[in-house]
Amino acid sequence: MIGIIDCNSFYCSCERLFLPALQDAPVVVLSNNDGCIVSRSDEAKQAGVSMGIPYFQAKQLIEQKGIHTFSSNYNLYGDLSWRVMETLRQLLPPGAVEVYSVDECFITLDHIAREQLAAFSLHLKDTVEQWTGIKVSIGVAPTKVLSKVANRLAKKNKVATNCILVLDTPETIANALQQTAVEDIWGVGRQYAEKLRKYNINTAFDLRSMPATWVQKNMGGIVGERLLRELNGIKSIEMKDPLLNKKMIATTRMFGKNVTSKEHIKEAIATYITRAAEKLRRQQSAASVIYVFVVPKQENNGGKFRHGNSVGGYIHLPLATAATNELIKPAVELVDQLFEEGCIYKKAGVILSSIVPDESVQGNLFAPKVPQQNRLLMSTIDNINFAMRNDMIQFATAGTQRNWKMRQELRSPRYTSRWEELCTVR
Repeated sequence: MIGIIDCNSFYCSCERLFLPALQDAPVVVLSNNDGCIVSRSDEAKQAGVSMGIPYFQAKQLIEQKGIHTFSSNYNLYGDLSWRVMETLRQLLPPGAVEVYSVDECFITLDHIAREQLAAFSLHLKDTVEQWTGIKVSIGVAPTKVLSKVANRLAKKNKVATNCILVLDTPETIANALQQTAVEDIWGVGRQYAEKLRKYNINTAFDLRSMPATWVQKNMGGIVGERLLRELNGIKSIEMKDPLLNKKMIATTRMFGKNVTSKEHIKEAIATYITRAAEKLRRQQSAASVIYVFVVPKQENNGGKFRHGNSVGGYIHLPLATAATNELIKPAVELVDQLFEEGCIYKKAGVILSSIVPDESVQGNLFAPKVPQQNRLLMSTIDNINFAMRNDMIQFATAGTQRNWKMRQELRSPRYTSRWEELCTVR
């Protein structure tokens, strides 16, 4: 059996953790630059706040209902996510936890007897909530897709289910599928849902009843067939190795304000390269391809600006590397090719690819060998920055003022990762 553990309104739960007075109050969290609503507590949902709408559109309702609003606090969310996942790793066998997102993970429960699944799930739930303060919901079923169905229904009926639902019989699975709209199936997007409804396929149960040949033809071949098998209780999406390294690493952000200066874009690209290189070294890898892109705002005939298509370029390095300084220089040089004077930019990003283990980098007769001191330098910088935070050591190309950084006007303190922002108990 496979389970999925999902943190309830995760960003809101993180904000409430250090503000107990908000436990039963409506709370929303905003996206980068305080743009859209990306997390809502149950109370905020009941107040009529929609998911994903721009903050300025919901601001009047938020003020009328007295809804507490926060900017995204990724330092806090990342740390609390790690605590949740680490708690589960301590409670489960090695390799039994697959982190799916910042607030979700799949778990293998093959070592638990079927009649004990509900009790063990309750034990996991209570332990995570006691150790971390984050409330979770758990869905258990024979496959990943069915466990997502179970988890959704557990969260939908929190009081009746106590946030736990186990689908372990044909009857419970069929009943759950009949309660699940086709657009709520994991892996079915909006376009596919509209297409399926035209064929009078309205629920997950309807889709499960379709012939495999029809699903193969109309739902992307092997991808659709895999989904159908999962709905029928046949494992077709395996648990991934939690230690599997990424094949591509990206860092991208919206600017906090309009940017027209080439130097500011270079600072942003250097900063993003720094973050991506840290991730690269963390998984002991090196990259040989850098892709840099910028997103301009384009003016339409009405004199208003809209997002334009991204403009990007890439470069192949003579040697794969994880050294920040060796990645920054070519990345910043690409900005000279991409930047257009007089253009207004809203976003930029970098992507590192052609990633290989740093111990097996292919040599190049025409490129100098990277000195060992470079690795030691990067390791020292990483250790200092991790311990001291706030980019204590950084490359000058990344700038010092960073006026282009994203807005976080309503950000709460980084309670768990900054000494100067620790929660004060009176």
